[in-house]
Amino acid sequence: WIMQETSDHEPGDPGGREKGLCIAAAQRLVKSGFNDVRILEATPRSGGRIKTGRMGDKIIEVGANWIHGPSEENPVFCLARQYNLLDPEALTPENQAMDVGGHPPWVPNVFSSSGRRLNIEDVSPAQEMFFELLSEISEYPSTIGEPHDSVGEFIRSEVCLFLCLCENSILNQLWVQRRAAEKWKDSDATSRCLHLSVISNLLKVECCVNGAHSMDEVGLGAFGLYKTLPGLDCTFPGGFEGLIKNLMSELPSGLVTYNQPVRCVHWNNAEARNTSVLVECNDGEKIVADHVIVTVPLGYLKKHHSTLFHPPLPLHKIHTIQRLGFGTNNKIFVEFDSPWWDADCGVIYFLWDDESVADEVPDLHRSWIKKLFGFTVLKPTERYGHVLCGWIAGHESEYMETLSEQEVTHCITQLVRRFTGNPAVTPKRIFRSQWFHDPWTCGSYSFPGKGCSEQDLDNMREPLPPKASQSQPLQVLFAGEATHPCYFSTVHGALLSGWREADRLISHYSINPSQPQSKSKL
Repeated sequence: WIMQETSDHEPGDPGGREKGLCIAAAQRLVKSGFNDVRILEATPRSGGRIKTGRMGDKIIEVGANWIHGPSEENPVFCLARQYNLLDPEALTPENQAMDVGGHPPWVPNVFSSSGRRLNIEDVSPAQEMFFELLSEISEYPSTIGEPHDSVGEFIRSEVCLFLCLCENSILNQLWVQRRAAEKWKDSDATSRCLHLSVISNLLKVECCVNGAHSMDEVGLGAFGLYKTLPGLDCTFPGGFEGLIKNLMSELPSGLVTYNQPVRCVHWNNAEARNTSVLVECNDGEKIVADHVIVTVPLGYLKKHHSTLFHPPLPLHKIHTIQRLGFGTNNKIFVEFDSPWWDADCGVIYFLWDDESVADEVPDLHRSWIKKLFGFTVLKPTERYGHVLCGWIAGHESEYMETLSEQEVTHCITQLVRRFTGNPAVTPKRIFRSQWFHDPWTCGSYSFPGKGCSEQDLDNMREPLPPKASQSQPLQVLFAGEATHPCYFSTVHGALLSGWREADRLISHYSINPSQPQSKSKL
């Protein structure tokens, strides 16, 4: 949260606890002459879902992992470059110009549940088909008339249709236009079974990318609202939290109050003087502010919006909060004494034999590990040693959080031994994230659910009251990755939304010069 307290000083500023965006918003307001700014953090730390940890002597990212699209258009990249936080390779013009469309060109290693190492040539036809389908989906407008409600339904129906056409030696005109179709249509039954396993695995990958339990939850038309930036994704050698520390160093001391959860935001409140907002904290403290910027994660809003605001949020805003998706994507870091993957490998896929694209994990308690699509390789080896990062989304990910570290270690060990066919492979140690059971996040990040549209993203960032005026000024503003119209789920989307709301307040005072210049923000 960022708020400006009522005082006799100059204008204050807004903020929040959302991937560090409250800090960026506060910084922008302070630099614009706002004083009496205060940030309330529910936890003992800043950064929200930016969280750097350690696994032995290795730096790992428990939360936000990459700068997605490190180029001039990305403010996170520009700040990281300004603070000298990146490796030289990430700064090269070649790296910034590379347009990967959100899917980095990592060298894959592929293993099957029968303990076989597969050739990339055997799985590439299915991969190409999958990405061709994703590309088609991105072109669908967010309007009525999509052939299916969700991304998952569309992909499964198209794959099943193609298999049916292949069995009848028919390819309709649409499929002829798909390059991958030619490579797949003449394959035998065994190869087609493998292709279905690949599609199933890539659906799990997309669940992690989108933070959804199933791609059946992700709206087909709204999927294309997300936009990528050019640049090959890069990481922070010293940890993502280095960005937060640098931003914090530029703020006045004493601006942040830690361990101060908010119970309720009273707007249009008779108890507060004039048109101020009354912020009631869990410890009983009541803070009067002129403006409040709310930057809590969408998962927290979904769970607490009915008690967090008084009077309640407008009905259209509540419906948007309900329609938008917010899921869990967790990491399981696994360290080994020596690698069992190739030196140039960037990602490892685990394909379950005979797994259909329609399969659901049948027994959550016994088979949750099947939702883990594989691992990404932490590089460079000189910095990280032999550490992999496993990715698992959805209800299986939430269930994983409830298990002991010993249980998770056992499941990972059995999984790796099964897929490599090597009974001697043993993890040295593991570390897993637990975002669903974090009471201040309730998951990982947002995605456009079924039935979502651009209007929902407009609703998310709409301030209260919706039509502010000189007699009824801005009281509550909303920022966070879930409020950005095309960069939702990203740190740069969160950062830009914080700046957007800071600029909204700056503009508010420019348009309404008769407003007292002693406004405070929280």
